[in-house]
Amino acid sequence: MIRLHHVPFSRSFRVLWMLEELGLECELVSYSIRDGSLRSPEFLALSPAGRVPALEIDGLTIFESGAIVQYLCERHPDASLAPEPGHPERPRFLELLSYAETLASPIEQLNMQHLFLRDPSQASPVVIKLVTARLRAAAKGLEDMLGAQDYLLTTGFTAADVMMGFNLFAAPYYVDMEPFEGLRRYMTRLEARPSYKAARGKDGVQDFYTRDFYPVPEE
Repeated sequence: MIRLHHVPFSRSFRVLWMLEELGLECELVSYSIRDGSLRSPEFLALSPAGRVPALEIDGLTIFESGAIVQYLCERHPDASLAPEPGHPERPRFLELLSYAETLASPIEQLNMQHLFLRDPSQASPVVIKLVTARLRAAAKGLEDMLGAQDYLLTTGFTAADVMMGFNLFAAPYYVDMEPFEGLRRYMTRLEARPSYKAARGKDGVQDFYTRDFYPVPEE
């Protein structure tokens, strides 16, 4: 039995998508960010920071989406979702796994500023402006790396696309994606994958974004 501890539309979607790519069934245990369940002693025993994802597999419990994705790639080398050590694209693959968090970090900070402060009046327009600019710059960097390729590596779709793709479906809440034509085509390509559609069908309903777009507030 594989068990994924999950919050809809969070980093744990990366793992759900990976499991679909690999054809692996899992039991999905869903949580809400808002109800305190992620701070329960039971969940903290699985993920010390009280964050999803946590994956129970092979008698182990693994947390951190990047670590889980790499573990699944190593567990299923025949799926060709990661270049093998020594492959010319292996360094770029590893770079992209980390760059996924470079992109996710400002999204998380903007989530906090726009959505999760107990007192919304404490949100800082200056901080939001700076972090939004960081997110936009990271998106531009990703578009430059993608270039005219279908996927992030020249060899085709890999787990790097899974890690990065989740970010690109969250970034449009904060950054106008119209100027990023290459990323918009890339996002459409990812959305068309059967594994992505299957994972989204299991993901559940997110309960934190209440608007389609959150602009930088007036200072």
